Amino acid sequence: MKYASQARSWTESAYADASTYLAHRADLVVTLGRQLVPGDEVLDLACGDGGLGEVFVARGFRYRGVDSTPEMVEAARQRLGERASVELGDLNDYVPPAPVAVTTVFRALYYTRDRRAFFEHVAAFTEKKLVFDLNPRQYRLEDVLADLRRAGFGQIVLRPFFMPQTIALPRPAAAIARKLERSGPLARLALRYRFTYLVAASPALETPTQ
Repeated sequence: MKYASQARSWTESAYADASTYLAHRADLVVTLGRQLVPGDEVLDLACGDGGLGEVFVARGFRYRGVDSTPEMVEAARQRLGERASVELGDLNDYVPPAPVAVTTVFRALYYTRDRRAFFEHVAAFTEKKLVFDLNPRQYRLEDVLADLRRAGFGQIVLRPFFMPQTIALPRPAAAIARKLERSGPLARLALRYRFTYLVAASPALETPTQ
């Protein structure tokens, strides 16, 4: 697989400023939609070398990473050691040993064999929310939202994500980028040409019977 040779230094080479980028991603995983609290378990499908896991572990979350590339799994185990669990597995089929608070899937939605079936699969073991990134120029947003709702995700929140992956922004510029994510029409205009959404989808809450 193409990522095998890059596994040892994936996080450091894939991001111009890995700490800022992954910290912002983790912030949104925690706060977007239903709030996470320290102690919650994060299941990170297509986890790569565990760079995001390092952020969550440092913040007091339990972390379980899964990747289909053996070299990435080994790199993640070396990075995280005994602080987290990392397993070899396919995101389409993997089932955790117990329900998790949140399931994340970043830069990997295109690996799903059937998107709606994948959402239904994840819904079966995810208690608070599924969080993933979505390129609106690659996928029709309306189609993805429809698949989520059919899979039982009744609460869906979207947030533009403007932190660049391959450019290290000075701290003031990074703060401006985060502010622009909340700029409404301007943010949606920018998404026509660049950047992605973060999507947080929570299972529909059952209405109590009278």
